[in-house]
Amino acid sequence: MKHHILDFIRRGMAACGIGPIVLAVVYLILQRNGQAQMLTVNQVCLGIFSLTALAFVAGGMNCIYQIERLPLMVAILIHGCVLYISYLITYLLNGWLERDATPILAFSAVFVLGYLVIWVVIYSGIKKKTDTINEMLKKNWKCEEDSP
Repeated sequence: MKHHILDFIRRGMAACGIGPIVLAVVYLILQRNGQAQMLTVNQVCLGIFSLTALAFVAGGMNCIYQIERLPLMVAILIHGCVLYISYLITYLLNGWLERDATPILAFSAVFVLGYLVIWVVIYSGIKKKTDTINEMLKKNWKCEEDSP
């Protein structure tokens, strides 16, 4: 267990530097859309701290796939739930999402759809590579059986 905690911290530390960069992009998008004209020091600080924490959690959570005793679907569910909660809290804290049922439901739908699309793409790529490797192994196995 200690190994997994250290792996979480290592991965989180590697990712947390990306948080402020993402924040700068978000603020630029908000400014371009007329949503953020002037930011206070508190808004910038909260944004930097919250996005750094979000990036730490998002980066660290990838270690869950290294836990061999955990079934893949359970790992995906835990990973998705932790990311969803982390993103939702971050968006609400920074005022990027209204505290109302409709925006939260819309955010939830977009998050779930995006998460599923990403996993379908990942699964498809892995399946294709696995099928290719299995075909190569079958050919090699057949060649070895045919040779005297």
